[in-house]
Amino acid sequence: MPHLQVDINSKLDDRVKKSIADRFKTLFSKVMDTGTDHIAISIREHETYNLDIGRVKDHKKGVALVNADIREGRELNKRRDIALGFINILNELANIPVENIYVTLSEHKGEDFHLHEKYLHSWQEGDEPLV
Repeated sequence: MPHLQVDINSKLDDRVKKSIADRFKTLFSKVMDTGTDHIAISIREHETYNLDIGRVKDHKKGVALVNADIREGRELNKRRDIALGFINILNELANIPVENIYVTLSEHKGEDFHLHEKYLHSWQEGDEPLV
């Protein structure tokens, strides 16, 4: 169950937050070759200077940090595609400069992800973890 966490240093209206969540789910499903029902998303808003990346020169243009807890097993090219996809979505929908966005992917065994009815198995191609 990936948990895609977005921390952003500005306020977003609900329409933009919903669009970010929808686009993240669609992207994740496509790139990582899995369904969408098990994808969790958190969007947290912070004050302007509560987030920082060393190279940011103007925090008022926006800063975003993305942490994606994912099941292990994806190749580097898929992980890179998902990171760049997250960056592009935040740039497009929240107008944050790409150089002000930082993505971290943390990999876990499938059994580290739990829903009420079950824990997930390790990822495999064509994965539908809730079936």
